Amino acid sequence: MKFARLGDPGSEIPVVIVDGRHYDLRPVTSDVNGDFLAADPVGRTQAALASGRLPELAGAEDLRIGAPIVRPSAVICVGQNYAAHARESGAEPPAVPILFLKTPNTVVGPDDAVTIPRGSEKTDWEVELGVVIGARTAYLDSPDEAAAHIAGYVVCNDVSERAFQMEVSAGQWSKGKAAFGFNPTGPWLVTPDEVDVQNLRLRSFVNGEPRQDSSTSDMIFSVAEIVHHISQYMTLEPGDLILTGTPQGVAFGGRFPYLRPGDVVEIDIEGLGSQRQEFTAWEARA
Repeated sequence: MKFARLGDPGSEIPVVIVDGRHYDLRPVTSDVNGDFLAADPVGRTQAALASGRLPELAGAEDLRIGAPIVRPSAVICVGQNYAAHARESGAEPPAVPILFLKTPNTVVGPDDAVTIPRGSEKTDWEVELGVVIGARTAYLDSPDEAAAHIAGYVVCNDVSERAFQMEVSAGQWSKGKAAFGFNPTGPWLVTPDEVDVQNLRLRSFVNGEPRQDSSTSDMIFSVAEIVHHISQYMTLEPGDLILTGTPQGVAFGGRFPYLRPGDVVEIDIEGLGSQRQEFTAWEARA
């Protein structure tokens, strides 16, 4: 099942997509939020569809695509989770997951323009599999318990400013990860029954030229291992978002230039959809 949110920022309409048709979810939920995701979203939606309670949303194809989940309470990220990316970054693959945070207001629509931060010279792209939490998660006893806590999967672009992240960070990566809009998310939240999560192709392009092309099968730590590990250190709430790392092929590796105003980044993950962002210059507001 595919959930999405359509409309202007702050006024998105929750929908379910079936055979290319968009059905309004408002008879079931006010939004694709934690309460909805924690209360059998698939079963409730299937029942509403079967009973004819969900009208088709007129003009859906003309509406902006928002992030498929309401702004989460937390965005937790895993660094260097693909061995080749770790090595292109000048590091050996980690023995345990590296965790850092993005702020919730980084989460924006998949095709929204992204502003390059003031003073940035090293803005970078990172295609990543995102995991959306569907049940309160703390102290899981094993990775096998993780599946019951996952609502679905999304495409994410973990946009990064590498100078902020590495050169003025004092070791805290979040300085280079938390600019507003630095986490385009979507277009859909796809439920786990439709996804072979450890066998998904993920790619990125800049101005139409290929950059990343890999598979989630190359992750060092699987999705289940990541959710289990994070649960030992923090409590995840329904609707929270985990970014699971990016493969090789980013500007930080030295083979490609960093992003400049006017550049267009496109990313996609097999079965989860695609994104397109134009990167724009920061401008002072009057």
